Amino acid sequence: MKKFADVMLPLPLANRYTYSLPDALSDKIAIGCRVIVPFGRKKFYTAIVVSVHYCPPQEYETKDIAELLDEHPVLLPMQYKFWEWIASYYLCTPGDVYKAALPSGMKLESETIVELNPEFVADTPLPEKEQRILDLLSEEPMQCITQLEKSSEIKNSLSTIKSLLDKEAIFIKEELKHNYKPKTETRVRLTEAYMDEEMLHKLFDELARVPKQLALLMKYIEMSGFFGKGLLKEVTKKELLIRSGASPAVFNGLTKKRVFEIYHQEIGRLAQGLSATDGLHPLNPAQQEACKAILDTFRQKNVCLLHGVTSSGKTEIYIHLIQQAIRAGKQVLYLLPEIALTTQITERLKRVFGDRLGIYHSKFPDAERVEIWQKQLKKEPYDLIIGVRSSIFLPFQNLGLVIVDEEHESTYKQQDPAPRYHARNAAIVLASMYGAKTLLGTATPSVESYYNALRGKYGLVELTERYQDIQLPEIQVVDIQELIRKKIMKTPFSPRLLAEIRKALEQREQVILFQNRRGFAPMIECKTCGWIPKCKNCDVSLTYHKGLNQLTCHYCGATYPVPHSCPACGGVELLNRGFGTEKIEDDILQLFPEAKVARMDLDTTRTRTAYERIIHDFQEGKTDILIGTQMVSKGLDFDHVSVVGILNADTMLNFPDFRSHERAFQLMAQVAGRAGRKNRRGLVILQTKSVDLPVIRQVVDNDYGHLYADQLQERRLFHYPPFHRLIYVYLKHRKEEVLNVAADTLAAQLRVGLGDRVLGPDKPPVARIQTLFIKKIVIKVEQSASMNKICDYLQAVQRHIMEDERFRSLMVYYDVDPQ
Repeated sequence: MKKFADVMLPLPLANRYTYSLPDALSDKIAIGCRVIVPFGRKKFYTAIVVSVHYCPPQEYETKDIAELLDEHPVLLPMQYKFWEWIASYYLCTPGDVYKAALPSGMKLESETIVELNPEFVADTPLPEKEQRILDLLSEEPMQCITQLEKSSEIKNSLSTIKSLLDKEAIFIKEELKHNYKPKTETRVRLTEAYMDEEMLHKLFDELARVPKQLALLMKYIEMSGFFGKGLLKEVTKKELLIRSGASPAVFNGLTKKRVFEIYHQEIGRLAQGLSATDGLHPLNPAQQEACKAILDTFRQKNVCLLHGVTSSGKTEIYIHLIQQAIRAGKQVLYLLPEIALTTQITERLKRVFGDRLGIYHSKFPDAERVEIWQKQLKKEPYDLIIGVRSSIFLPFQNLGLVIVDEEHESTYKQQDPAPRYHARNAAIVLASMYGAKTLLGTATPSVESYYNALRGKYGLVELTERYQDIQLPEIQVVDIQELIRKKIMKTPFSPRLLAEIRKALEQREQVILFQNRRGFAPMIECKTCGWIPKCKNCDVSLTYHKGLNQLTCHYCGATYPVPHSCPACGGVELLNRGFGTEKIEDDILQLFPEAKVARMDLDTTRTRTAYERIIHDFQEGKTDILIGTQMVSKGLDFDHVSVVGILNADTMLNFPDFRSHERAFQLMAQVAGRAGRKNRRGLVILQTKSVDLPVIRQVVDNDYGHLYADQLQERRLFHYPPFHRLIYVYLKHRKEEVLNVAADTLAAQLRVGLGDRVLGPDKPPVARIQTLFIKKIVIKVEQSASMNKICDYLQAVQRHIMEDERFRSLMVYYDVDPQ
């Protein structure tokens, strides 16, 4: 009887697709394995088998599965259940989740290959771009389109390719591209003829006339332990040449004589043989009490919130809990909000857990992420995984504990593309599926988590003492509005902050300066007419980057040359408005030329090693002043920071979002916590024009209780979380008039079923990105309402709207629990 398989494709498709199993694969394909399937006219994709059955589909004729990639499943049943939950809750497709979850090295892709037609002769001279493509193909007759675009420097070459296709100058075909290649090592062994001792002694006599070859052979005999009693040791070609001092020519001489043969052995890219060098550090009485309270809480509740002030030693408590979980035979997932944090914490965890620790984040090469995924499926997986939000998708066989450090961080929320999941919330669900416990740790809890803890949904453990009884930093507020008005402050630094920086440098202490904007200046403005350069694709002003000498759109990534004069009025006085981290760095270098300065933002940390280098240099005292965006606020532990400067609190306070004051408090309290860690009380200079706002006083007093009370009162009044859930519905279209009609139609239909829960449509703060106009509808859902029913209704209305011919090219997507 014919067998069929339902598969999940890495495409935003709502449905599964059914394929027939060729007889040769009928008994080999299992649920969770990857298969190559044809989809569309010429495309091939890597799909994952989600069920095997004997029922052919009625609506269409099935195609055969082309190839099986795995002997064993790469997707575990619990993982698939978790993926389905993410797709359902966050209103996206399982294909969206699959595409985000699996490392790209595990997804074979169909890539268009362009092939030269050797019989083509042009009747007339070809356009310059077409000739350039043909010249490249004459050197290498088969190339992929991306390769041709790069070599020819022709952007958007598809029209050129199409023209050449029409002339039959080229052909195209689809080929599968395998992104992941196992790492191999070249090794050496004796050929079978010389595995006999008698033959080997004869060879020694023969090689007496070639002393270099004889010396190389003797070194191999020594390294492999040939005359010992045990098994022969593996010998790499590289190590053999290094230790013998022989040249490759000498080695090749022995391979030509068929003495040596080389072979390739697959080896892992992951660190091998890391042994634990440190034991557990003893906990102080406050930490012991907190650790015991967490374990007691886990007996009654699955989730516990650890609210511990900055520098209270939460990481040490995590390490003790991890050790207990591993001893009980369980796996642990340790989530961090930022890659920069993994650099510092990993070193401590490696010393305790050695090679039982795996690290997983996007700055790692894709091949390493593939190998970690594969190791997690083996009999001896990592006991502890430390990583950022994407690590929740890894396979776990026996998960027992999930730790979400800095649980309040907005970077746990994936923004684009789908799935737009929140890693903290998803991790709680993942842990519950495995029957595991979740620990949320932070000095500044999110309002939602604290509300759940006070209501008894989560356990709550508080740690109010800093490690070694160090005092919380002193926070001094500087009213920069008054200083600017009196023309006392002409740079981003108040006189008080400059004096404290100078004092810290004289005492050989370190300084952190926090400005939550990268680039040199957020905008350029013409002094004469007020013209501001804007992105052609997005409704935003361009940021000036002095180091690159260009204007950049931080939404679509487009870059523009810096104008020398105003195109509106011809004026040549173009002024920088505002300041980013690059401008701060520039000014500091002028004010303190003797200081060693580093900057940590998105522009300076594009590589994996950049984070490590910046943090290591600051830790080792090679850097005096560290300037950064919110990256510097997140749990980093430095011993010699005495001064922290918050350069402009108003950029955080004046953001059009109901969470702006909560976020501002969290950011300022966290960055303040970097000051005065081990030897003495630190100082924080907080510069703002809004000194009278309650949140400023709450930051100064480290008064989370009053912030929480104020926020709760406001949110109850205006139907915001934690009392209501939010769903943002975004609509995008190239034509603004079509978008407006579609948004009004969708909102009207949603109101039929959801009533006054629906607000809008309205324009978001940035109403056009990458040439697409955007409208936003807000839905506020009370906690008692069924999210499943609401989600089903939203998707039903969307399907109905999309059936209208006017809206065929409309894009609709959802952001559930936006941050």
